[in-house]
Amino acid sequence: MRFQRLNNLVGWLVFAIAAATYLSTLEPTASFWDCGEFIACAYKLLVPHPPGAPTFLLLGRLFSLFSFGDTTKVAVLVNALSGLSSAFTVLFLFWSITRMASKLVLRRSAVNTPTEVPTNTDTLLILGAGAIGALAFAFTDSFWFNAVEGEVYAMSSLCTAAVVWLMLKWEGHAAEPDSDKWIVLIAYVIGLSIGVHLLNLLTLPALGLIYYYRRNPNPNVKGIVLVMAVCLVLLAAVLVGIIPGLPTLAGYFEVFFVNTVRLPFNSGLVIFVVALIGLMVYGFRISFRRKSQLLNTAMLCFTFILIGYSSYLIVPIRSSYHPTINENDPEDVLSFVSYLKREQYGSRPLLYGPQFNAQPDHNEPGAPRYVRNTTTNNYDEVLPRAQEAGYRDEDNMLLPRLYSNLPGHLQEYQKWVDVQEGVKPTMGQNLSFLFRYQMGHMFWRYFMWNYVGRESDVQQAGVVTPFSPSAHSLPERIGMSKAHNNFFAIPLILGLIGLFFQSRRDSKDALVVGLLFLLTGLAIIVYLNQPPLEPRERDYTFAGATFAFAIWIGLGVLGIADLLRSVIKNEGPRAAIAIALGVVAPGILAAQGWDDHDRSGRYNSVDSAKNLLNSCAPNAILFTNGDNDTFPLWYVQEVEGVRTDVRVAVLSYLNTDWYIQQMKRRSYLSQPLPITMGDKAYAQGTNDYLPFAQNPAVKDVDVKQFIQLVQQNNPLLQVQYQEDGPGIMSFPTPNFYLPVDTTAFKKLGLIPKGRENQLVDRMDWSMGKRGIEKKNLVILDMIATNNWKRPIYFSSTVTPSDYMNLQPYFQLEGLAYRLLPLKDPNYTPQGEDGYVDLDLNYRELMKTFSYRGLTNDKIFYDENNLKFPSNYRDKFARLANTYLERGNKAKAKEVADYCLQVMPDKAIPYDYYSPQLVPALIAGGEKQRADEILDTMTRRSIQMLSYYAARPDGSLFDYDQRLHLVNLQYVYRSAMQAGDTVRAQKAFAVLQPYLQGQR
Repeated sequence: MRFQRLNNLVGWLVFAIAAATYLSTLEPTASFWDCGEFIACAYKLLVPHPPGAPTFLLLGRLFSLFSFGDTTKVAVLVNALSGLSSAFTVLFLFWSITRMASKLVLRRSAVNTPTEVPTNTDTLLILGAGAIGALAFAFTDSFWFNAVEGEVYAMSSLCTAAVVWLMLKWEGHAAEPDSDKWIVLIAYVIGLSIGVHLLNLLTLPALGLIYYYRRNPNPNVKGIVLVMAVCLVLLAAVLVGIIPGLPTLAGYFEVFFVNTVRLPFNSGLVIFVVALIGLMVYGFRISFRRKSQLLNTAMLCFTFILIGYSSYLIVPIRSSYHPTINENDPEDVLSFVSYLKREQYGSRPLLYGPQFNAQPDHNEPGAPRYVRNTTTNNYDEVLPRAQEAGYRDEDNMLLPRLYSNLPGHLQEYQKWVDVQEGVKPTMGQNLSFLFRYQMGHMFWRYFMWNYVGRESDVQQAGVVTPFSPSAHSLPERIGMSKAHNNFFAIPLILGLIGLFFQSRRDSKDALVVGLLFLLTGLAIIVYLNQPPLEPRERDYTFAGATFAFAIWIGLGVLGIADLLRSVIKNEGPRAAIAIALGVVAPGILAAQGWDDHDRSGRYNSVDSAKNLLNSCAPNAILFTNGDNDTFPLWYVQEVEGVRTDVRVAVLSYLNTDWYIQQMKRRSYLSQPLPITMGDKAYAQGTNDYLPFAQNPAVKDVDVKQFIQLVQQNNPLLQVQYQEDGPGIMSFPTPNFYLPVDTTAFKKLGLIPKGRENQLVDRMDWSMGKRGIEKKNLVILDMIATNNWKRPIYFSSTVTPSDYMNLQPYFQLEGLAYRLLPLKDPNYTPQGEDGYVDLDLNYRELMKTFSYRGLTNDKIFYDENNLKFPSNYRDKFARLANTYLERGNKAKAKEVADYCLQVMPDKAIPYDYYSPQLVPALIAGGEKQRADEILDTMTRRSIQMLSYYAARPDGSLFDYDQRLHLVNLQYVYRSAMQAGDTVRAQKAFAVLQPYLQGQR
């Protein structure tokens, strides 16, 4: 009893340390990537991207209530949910380690249960092992990253830790009559975890192994193989049979009973639910009749999985109310199935499929897709059916890893294996990519980040080992980065000691932990089949593997004590020394990792969103990219209520019919978007892509008439690419124009002072010949319909190809480009986009925008966080240089000084926009400061380019190398403009080999 009390007490102490760490390093607002979306959806129970995370959203909503009306506190409260989830994960890990450590330290019975009462020394060793292993995991890079932001991975880790601990708890109570209650509770947690993330399901084989060992004191290989087979069947039953399978079956019932039996909508769904409940009741009755404990437990587990899984009901329920964020619009059972299956993201080949050179030679019809027709009261099949490309057998291969044919991916493949375009890769090359890139680079590199050391925050960054060069001998960007962490492999060594010690003393538990490590690590790699290039690092996916290894780190304390047995005979000092040596692992992890995981004081993502919205005039339409461009905007509008008059239109989503339909509805203060074409013209499969089909008789086309012709599905625009195939809409000329009623436009009062002579009565631009996507069609529809009643903006971070060559009519306003019928006479395709309105941009950049935390060099801004301050610098430089061009040196200097004041180099390192401030600084008499910018950037870029040139894997960093080359180009231009030929020549001397193609 004394040991149990201490076990609980120390466990909660470890929990408190972890919770205090995470809550003190939380990001106070919504982080980049999916966090803004999840926090917004949690606050109002909206529908995020597939497959959703309803359990997380419900708990996030509960936590958000503690804001008591202060919406600025919602984000930190949802982030705190992740922090507390992570702390509980650490707690369950502690208890799991102490359970396994007890079996290693104490004598066990035939059923693998400790029978001795632990001595004081045993207690010290067991609790020390648990604390060291749990705290080591608490301070790992990937887990800590997840713990301080509002994302699903922290709660997913909690589910994993909980089921492992519950299974070990069952193991200790398996002889009791009611021990199966722990199994049922595990089933419920698994059901809940489906509403968070599916990673938790991968623990099933390891849990099955614990069950087998406990029920069979004399296990054998045949039994282990059989258990693994049963667990894999159970995994497939949940992953395929329950999650999408039951809703899919419900969808079949719905279509049959509505279309064939002619019953009302949802009747098939009701009949399915009644039938399912009836079958479950029948199963329970059989279990009682036969007195089968196994069947009864299985039925209870199935029931409780469904109860946990029922959190997903909020998705179609909330979607049916048409909320402001309603991705994929899964309001009925049929669209809900598509949502669960993540059909919008496509699929990757897993066991058998095409290699990257394969050319499709036929189409295979996809599954039918239905939509409700409230007029005829049935479900109409959407035609034509989606089709999947089919390939010849010789173009397919087993375990295809080299499969992507996306542009640029061949070049990425060639960095890892010697493949050629047009030549089918060999199985050896295929497996080489699997082991070198997918397993080596995308798993073992991440694993080593957590327990050996991390080079920097630059994407593709490598591992720092005890034998790596010292930080002072590395370039500033690497060696001085807060993300440059060297753990001297101490946690790894301690974990390997624990692995060998447990394998020698308790091979059964070692196999359980090893299986957990493999399934949450390398097995995920095989399943994900990652492409050769990812938009960001994916280490957060493999926190389960670092969790499993942390068990061995804890047990490594016991291993050290065992190694010291021949040197130190006294048990007390031996245990104390082992613990003292073991404490170094979590200590160095915490010391090295604190500065790059402490996000307190970081407001960059939310401020950038507010600044972008405040760049827009009232009632504006704002086109943005996805993810980091959009999710912070959703957060500040949905949660903090900032500028809800601005309608954010995500360009990638505008290629879907469900999103266009949402844009046609009012959202808060924003009226529906001016889209004239009906839902039929924008339905999926219709006008997804309009190819260029030149008609020499048509020189240019009025965009208003073009939209009308598309709406009418006019034969004049139809082309046919297959004999007897369907006609599809096209465009006959790249040259579009929009007539402008100049008299009416002048009355709107939108012409800035000095631009009166730039008003045109006709806007001309070229759409190019690469085809018009649905999103472009929507933009053209709005431009043709709007009549300048609502301001139209493009975020300055939008991909230039999505500007549709409208740049001559852009006016730069803060962080966005406004479309106006005013043609910039100085615009050139090689120049800067957008006419600069001096007064407006001065007011926004110098008076309106918020730059919280960007002066604080104690805050860590990683590679992604630095992109948005870089955007600010670009706009400051544009404003300063425009003042300079118009002869106002004082204002130019003021703008440049303010830019360097709110974003000093010590906090936000100079980037390639910084040299553009040099002309304004020199004109204002600050040549020394200008020289310091040029010299600093030249030195850093030379350091980085030399560093990459010396690395055998330097080609992996081609993006970062291009950035430093651009830095030097801007240094060269600014130095030449300032007449500083010495600095210009220094920059050019480094650039020249690259410009000549020698590197």
